[in-house]
Amino acid sequence: MTRLQVMRGEELLVEHRLSGGRTTIGRADHTDLALPGAEISRVHCHLQAEEDGWVVVDRSRHGCFIDGHKVEGRAPFPPGSTLLVGPYSLRLRSTDEGAIPTAAAAPERAFERVEAEDGAVRVERLCLRMCTGPEAGARLALRAARMSVGGPGSQLVVARDGLLAQHAFLRLSQGRVMVEPGAGATFVNNVRVRDITPLWPGEPLRLGHIEMAVEVEAAGPAAPGERFGELRARAPEMQRLIGTLRRMAGHHFTVLVVGESGTGKELIARGVHEASPRARGPYVPLNCGAISPALFESALFGHEKGAFTGADTRRDGAFHQAEGGTLFLDEVGELPEEAQAKLLRALETGEVRRVGSAEVSWPDVRVVAATNRDLPAMVRAGRFREDLYYRLAVLSVEVPPLRERMEDLPLLVESVCHRLHPALQVDRGAMERLSAHSWPGNVRELRNVLTRAWVLGGNPIRAAHLSISPVVAAEPPPPDEYELDPDVERAKLVEVLHQVGENRSAAARALGIPRTSLHYRLKRHGLT
Repeated sequence: MTRLQVMRGEELLVEHRLSGGRTTIGRADHTDLALPGAEISRVHCHLQAEEDGWVVVDRSRHGCFIDGHKVEGRAPFPPGSTLLVGPYSLRLRSTDEGAIPTAAAAPERAFERVEAEDGAVRVERLCLRMCTGPEAGARLALRAARMSVGGPGSQLVVARDGLLAQHAFLRLSQGRVMVEPGAGATFVNNVRVRDITPLWPGEPLRLGHIEMAVEVEAAGPAAPGERFGELRARAPEMQRLIGTLRRMAGHHFTVLVVGESGTGKELIARGVHEASPRARGPYVPLNCGAISPALFESALFGHEKGAFTGADTRRDGAFHQAEGGTLFLDEVGELPEEAQAKLLRALETGEVRRVGSAEVSWPDVRVVAATNRDLPAMVRAGRFREDLYYRLAVLSVEVPPLRERMEDLPLLVESVCHRLHPALQVDRGAMERLSAHSWPGNVRELRNVLTRAWVLGGNPIRAAHLSISPVVAAEPPPPDEYELDPDVERAKLVEVLHQVGENRSAAARALGIPRTSLHYRLKRHGLT
C-alpha cells in the first residue's frame, strides 16, 4: 500500500492512503485530498498510478514542482522525491498496513445459488433428502464445492452398512449439482453413472440400495453488520448493506456498486476483495474515466512490444495484474462505446488478448465495478450496452448518500479524525455544525472539511475552524436530461462551449463530467 505524506515545513499534517488509479489534489471539496491556501488551485494536480509508478499531472495556475523542477504537463513522481504544492511538501511512503479487518475472509461459497433481488441478495442452498434406508426423511446440507457420499469414510455418510467409502462424489457450482462416479455403483433415474452427470432437484439418485434426492432450500437473510473493511455503520440501512456485502464476498460473481460521488464505493470494492476467498490475491483498481479511449484496450488487456507507437516493451494489462484476485473498474459508466464491446467480450468468454498478440489467456479474475451514473437510463438512451450492464450487475448494491444516514456521522467523524491524528478531537460546537450540513459531497466532502480544519486550526477542531461549502443538496440532483437525448445533448454542448469561449476544461467543469468524457461526446456529435 502507498500513502501520501503531506508536510508543512518539518510538520507532518496528513497521511493520505492512495488506492490506485487517479487521486485529485486541490482546494475544492470534491477533490480526493483537499488542501487549504490561496496558492492552491481548486483542482491543483492529479496523481496517476501507472505501471511504471506514480505520475503527477499539473492542472493549476500556480504550478507544482518535483525536487525543484517545475512539472510541465506531467512528470514521474518516484519514491524519495518531494512534490511541492503551494506551501506543502508531498512524499510517497510505502507500507504493508492493510485495511481495518472485519473478520476472517469468507469461505468459498460457490455451492450456493445467489441472485440480486430488490437491492439485496436471495440465496438458495442445496440439501440431500434421504428417501429410503435408516436415515429416511433426514436432510443433509451440501456445503462444499465437491463432497464424497457413501459409507463411513465419506464426507456425507448416508448409510453405515452396504455402501463404500467415497461411493460417489457430488460437485456443486452456482446451485447446480453434478454426480461424479466413485468407488461404488451409482444411478440417476435408474441409469448407471459412468461419467459426470447433471442431477436436477427432485431427480432420484441411488447409491447401492439407498435412494435420495436433491432439494433446494432458501437461506436465511444476511445478518447485519457494523463494520466492513474501512466502512463503519450505525444506520440500519448501512448495516443491512454490510450484511449483504459479506454474503456476496464469498462468491465469484461480478458486483456492481452504485452510489453518488464520495459515498465510499472504492472502500466497498476493497472490502469485498479483503473479505473474499481471493483476499491473498492482488487488488487492482482501474479508473475508467481517467483513460483515453485509444489506450483503454492496452490498459485493460496489455500489449506486445511494437504493438503501437511508444510500446517499447511487453506489458501486462489490468486483467493479468489481477490474476487470482479482484479487478476494480471505477467510473464504469464513463466507458466509451468501443471500449464497452471489448470489456463485454472479456467478461463473457474470459478471454484476454494483449494488443498486437495472437495468444489468448484466461486470467482468473473477479470484477467489481462502480458508477455514480444511472446505467439503466443510459441503456434506454442507447448510451450503455444492455448486455454489458447485465454482465456487470449480476450482484448489485446501492450505497445511500450521507444525508440519508446521518446516524453514521459521529462514527465517520471519529474514523476520519483518527486517520488524521490519533489524538484529534472535534468539540461539541463543531459537531453541531457538521450535523446541520446536508453533505452533497458525501463522505469525501466530510473528510476534506475535517482535513482543512485540522491543517488550519489544529486540535481540537472547533466550529470556527470549519470551512463548509454553502451548497445544499437536500435531495439527490435530478438526472441530466441532455445526457439522455442526443439532440438536446448536442445543443447543450454547443451552448456551454460558447459560454466558456471554447475552453474544454472549463466546459467539462460546467457540465460536471470528466474531460475525457467531454472529448468523447464532442467527437460523437462531430464537434471536434
